[in-house]
Amino acid sequence: MKAHRRNKLIAILAGLVLLAGAVALVLFALSENINHFYPPTEVAQGKAPMDRTIRVGGLVSYNSVKRDNDGLNVEFQITDNQNTMMIQYEGILPDLFKEGQGVIAEGKLVTADRLVATKVLAKHDEKYMPPEIEQSLEKYGHPVQSKTTDN
Repeated sequence: MKAHRRNKLIAILAGLVLLAGAVALVLFALSENINHFYPPTEVAQGKAPMDRTIRVGGLVSYNSVKRDNDGLNVEFQITDNQNTMMIQYEGILPDLFKEGQGVIAEGKLVTADRLVATKVLAKHDEKYMPPEIEQSLEKYGHPVQSKTTDN
């Protein structure tokens, strides 16, 4: 094989190896930052990992919100109408957070039924239900009323 062809082949192979390494690093970084959604029933069944950041969603249970008098700590329960779990959060809750409404909490599980949240997301208007919560409620036997639009 001539020297210039061998050098081209080495350059192409080195480029492919570098490209494959870059793709592998990007995929690894993305997989570490993906936050999977779990309804309370799947968390209770042990399908959610304990050591990773996850998102858990459901309806805020009535009479479950407990706030500290001297700080921003709040605890509340969410349900998918089959199982409930406790959410612990320190911070200011969204303005539209209230009992009976859909929320998504992002954080890490400390036990099989308790999540320490770093972020709490609430719906953005009266008729909106996050798609993940709507699907989990329908899956576990509580169909959501059809969305209506005002004309």
